[in-house]
Amino acid sequence: MLIKTGDKVRVIAGKDKGKEGTVSKVLNAKNRVIVQGVNMIKKHQKASQTNPQGGIIDIEAPIHASNVMLIDPSNNEPTRLGVRVEDGHKVRFAKKSGETIDK
Repeated sequence: MLIKTGDKVRVIAGKDKGKEGTVSKVLNAKNRVIVQGVNMIKKHQKASQTNPQGGIIDIEAPIHASNVMLIDPSNNEPTRLGVRVEDGHKVRFAKKSGETIDK
């Protein structure tokens, strides 16, 4: 998967289409990502010592990686990613602008 933690992405499909956020976690085994502020669900939290009140809380649920696109840092538009070798290291680059994502 070419999307990494900390990438700024835009949702391109689903109920949150058009929303943008930062990837907080990548679940490689399931090909899913968790994006801050996107795909919010309500979870019924049982009272515990850490949360004595309990109640209903909002948390981010994973979204499939194919439903998000990385935002190109040069023009703030969604772009596909490619991989090329520079100085003996693999780096990601934006297909639209050709700009290197990884420094």
